[in-house]
Amino acid sequence: MPQKYTPEFKARALELIEERIRAEQCSGWGACVAVGEALGGISPHTMRNWWRQGRIDRGGAPGVSTDESEEMRRLRRENLELRRANEILRKASAFFAAELDRPTTR
Repeated sequence: MPQKYTPEFKARALELIEERIRAEQCSGWGACVAVGEALGGISPHTMRNWWRQGRIDRGGAPGVSTDESEEMRRLRRENLELRRANEILRKASAFFAAELDRPTTR
């Protein structure tokens, strides 16, 4: 199961990556490898994903920001819930319409 890291931890890791890139003029990958090892063996792939998403969130790279992604997820869930509610209402409406159309015997 993936380990959860706090936003503060991730922010500090991103600062360390940026500092290493500036100080040593190394590649992003090299900085991710070094910082990941220094922080207790975090995978360089994880570090690189954090770094890329951090650049997108700051507007330094094209892509979908974290806030936009969360909003899309929320809207998709809401859309699904509304579709389910509409389906229930459609079936209820058909049921009651059928009840009204039935002849009554008294």
